[in-house]
Amino acid sequence: MEKYNKIRAVFEASSNRDIAVQMEAYMRNQFRFYGIKTPVRRAISRDLINADRRSKTIDWEFLDRCWEDEHREMQYFVLDYLRAMQKYQKFDDIPRLQRYIKTKQWWDTIDGLDRIVGNIGLADERVNDLMLSWSTADDIWLRRIAIDHQIGRKEKTNTILLERILLNNLGSSEFFINKAIGWSLREYSKTNPEWVRTFIGKNRDRMSSLSIREASKYL
Repeated sequence: MEKYNKIRAVFEASSNRDIAVQMEAYMRNQFRFYGIKTPVRRAISRDLINADRRSKTIDWEFLDRCWEDEHREMQYFVLDYLRAMQKYQKFDDIPRLQRYIKTKQWWDTIDGLDRIVGNIGLADERVNDLMLSWSTADDIWLRRIAIDHQIGRKEKTNTILLERILLNNLGSSEFFINKAIGWSLREYSKTNPEWVRTFIGKNRDRMSSLSIREASKYL
């Protein structure tokens, strides 16, 4: 595929093995890296993303090929592309996104995909029921996305949905779930500290110390 070969060539030309070794170590050597830092990656891929923005069409075949690449920057590029093309995504695209969620899983891509799914939910309430379903999934990364998909919504946060999702995950011993609970509450506390304070008060006995510590940071 021409576009995939083009972006791969640009990334290869910008690779830095010393930085790559540091990035790989930070990600516990689960993925290969070119060694391209975020500002550089976004700068060298901007023209390609802007060309597709002008077409107003998401090239899913291209994104799938990039996601399959062994280098982690390719998955980051897919996230950059999806954020740039957010207004062209719809509920029916979530199965495509779920394939990305279910492969090459780690917190870095999951925490990019949660807001992408969440933004679709702002325009389509069917996402609410889907997030409730994901909040009890066996896959912890689906659950993490359900917990954090409303981060950044501020006054638009659906607190009834947020509470139900959080209650579904209290009592977990999984670090990435407890961290997500705390992160979600911490961010919403910037908008509605009293709601967060009340939630902690009612559920403290079931919350992990990590969740409480994170949630209370700005209280």
